Amino acid sequence: MKITNVLRINLENFKFSKALYSFVLFFLLGICAHAEQAVFPAKPIKFIVTYPAGGSSDLLARILTRKLNEQFGQPIIVDNKNGAAGSIGMDYAAHQAPDGYSFVIGNLGPALVNPMLSKLSYNMDQDFIPLCLIATGPNVLVVNASSPYKSLDDLLNAARAAPDKVNFGSSGAGSMSHLSTEMIMGKTNVKLTHVPYKGGGLAVNDLLAGHIDFLISDALPVMQFIKSGQLRPLAVTSANRFSAFPNVPTFNEVGISGLVALNWWGIYLPAKTPKNIVDKYLSAFTKVMADEDVKAQFASLGVDAVMSTPKEFKNFLVGETSKYSKLIKENNIRSE
Repeated sequence: MKITNVLRINLENFKFSKALYSFVLFFLLGICAHAEQAVFPAKPIKFIVTYPAGGSSDLLARILTRKLNEQFGQPIIVDNKNGAAGSIGMDYAAHQAPDGYSFVIGNLGPALVNPMLSKLSYNMDQDFIPLCLIATGPNVLVVNASSPYKSLDDLLNAARAAPDKVNFGSSGAGSMSHLSTEMIMGKTNVKLTHVPYKGGGLAVNDLLAGHIDFLISDALPVMQFIKSGQLRPLAVTSANRFSAFPNVPTFNEVGISGLVALNWWGIYLPAKTPKNIVDKYLSAFTKVMADEDVKAQFASLGVDAVMSTPKEFKNFLVGETSKYSKLIKENNIRSE
């Protein structure tokens, strides 16, 4: 029998006034609701990933899952909801109950750029609580090892000599690979031809086959090919040299000042999630992101493990929004 029915039966045995009956019932139900929140979590938790299994977001989530299981004492289940450059999964996450039993890993695409490119059924400001930033990582400009371009200057000089003849691949309009290359064109006044793909893996494959001239990629899809000598890295988009490629210069070092474009990943909860549950998440992630094993596993994927407060994460998002909204507007970038 439901607790509400039990309360009604027991209370109706007394000759309380209608007002007093309602007050007592409301009071007792409040106690029960508070007790349920106090024992959170009491069942498995869904960790939503907006991309397919095997991608960067998915691999980061699975590393975190093993440690979060220990913190919450309940299974953390990865739930891949991919499609539309991450927007399908973010929309799914936005419509989950705000009870703490679901959270999502968001990154630049679905959490920031996609809403700038088209009208979506979710609103990042209204539908989510940004909890914390958990990882950042640079992109790397790579060419085929057989390419005549031995340096970034070689590539840019070729583009200046034959405008629009040098092409670059991307994982789609508005992707980091596209936006960071738009930054290069804006800062150097060179003209390059965009070849969009439906996913970064396809672009990497065509670069390996010699069908495109270069690609700016996050580290994970190209690390093995750099190590095997099939791809040549020319520059990284971080402010400082990246530990995974210590011999590769930054764009600042090769003369393109101010070009910094980081991949990032953060944790979001549905809006209206109770504060005590938000605090439990923040405490759990603070412990997990300080774990040396997590840091090492993140590094193996070409990213740095970080931890921020909700306020720091919000401030970071303000800066990213300003940077990319300006870039998208100035270059009239549209979704495909």
